[in-house]
Amino acid sequence: MGWLFVFIAAICEMVGVVGLKKYSQNKSLKNGTVFLGGFGVSFAMLYTSFHYLQVSVAYAVWVGIGTAGAVLINMFFFGEGKSTARIISLLAIIIGVTGLKALS
Repeated sequence: MGWLFVFIAAICEMVGVVGLKKYSQNKSLKNGTVFLGGFGVSFAMLYTSFHYLQVSVAYAVWVGIGTAGAVLINMFFFGEGKSTARIISLLAIIIGVTGLKALS
């Protein structure tokens, strides 16, 4: 059950990142709500996951999934660079997160 909360938290973090990007471009109520709502729900789900999982593992997996997701979203939807170094770094994050989950 804890991993489900971490996964939902990571998805909501990605929603928050999209809202943050949009809010930085256009300070509207809608973009602000997506930004604050995404991060708010993300923190609530992460906190809930701590009842089932070790804080260190849940937090690291949440950060890893959220970071990887945010990088991919920004690469494909907001035109950020797709250099080889960025892709290798992204793969390192994914491998590390997978290892943490597999060993916990």
